[in-house]
Amino acid sequence: MLDRKVSLSKKFLNWAVTIGSLLICVLAMYTRFPGMTLMGIAPNWLLIWLVAWSVNRPVFLSVMAGVAIGFIQDGMTFVDMHVSPTHALGLAITGGLTSLLQKQRYMQEDFISIALIVFGMAVIVETMHALQLTAMGADMDNVWTLQQRIALSSAILSSLWSPAIYFPLSRWWRSLEKQED
Repeated sequence: MLDRKVSLSKKFLNWAVTIGSLLICVLAMYTRFPGMTLMGIAPNWLLIWLVAWSVNRPVFLSVMAGVAIGFIQDGMTFVDMHVSPTHALGLAITGGLTSLLQKQRYMQEDFISIALIVFGMAVIVETMHALQLTAMGADMDNVWTLQQRIALSSAILSSLWSPAIYFPLSRWWRSLEKQED
């Protein structure tokens, strides 16, 4: 009986830490500290969180988490759903690819690998955004010129800030795994 209560409290605490960290990343989307932006672009905190979470998760769960986080980001950056592309598509691809990279063991689970994954996934997310804008009839020259600037700035900043999210979360999740063994 006591073991069951301890197990439930650990699961509840894990959910609280996981959801709490996601909420912190949502709030960080609107935080601009000096030196945290590059050409007016800030780190993509939700992308960083998704990569950190997806590293050791099944592909299907990672894709579903990407869709859910994309819808959260859409809701936070809502302009007009009839003309705005969704973040869900790019983040779903990001979640799935990150999970696949780890399952295939192409990448080791360290800070440099995570930073490289975040860099590549930031480019993919921004490219998916630009493809959606192009498909919606936006001016291709404008979209792709801006996409290059946004993708590179976002990729650089997000990869540099990725250890700030990845390190504490990965330590937390590893400590839970060790306790379960």
